[in-house]
Amino acid sequence: MRILMVALAATLLAGCAGSVMNNARGGAPTKILTSDKPEKVVAQCVQFAWQDEAVFGVDAGAYLEPGLRGGSTVYTRSAESFVDIREESSGTALNYYAQKDDFVAKRRLAALATCL
Repeated sequence: MRILMVALAATLLAGCAGSVMNNARGGAPTKILTSDKPEKVVAQCVQFAWQDEAVFGVDAGAYLEPGLRGGSTVYTRSAESFVDIREESSGTALNYYAQKDDFVAKRRLAALATCL
């Protein structure tokens, strides 16, 4: 029963976050970055960096899933911040989106930058 509850909660979270992310993708990213590292390495690094409770406290959740158009997406609860990571011919492209331009969004961007 407990596993069913966790699966249901994860499905609801992904559905809610998905619509927020799709709306944000309709506009310009907050920041566009590139890396020479492989997409999977960058995605796992970002997820790990965003899960650092010493930096983000109780809001240190970060989820990794396949990207909408290939690659990967790392996002926070309610998709307050997320990054689409995709391999391209020139390297790995990262499109970072934040719902608000606040201190937490800037911290997430800084944590993301350590993975480049």
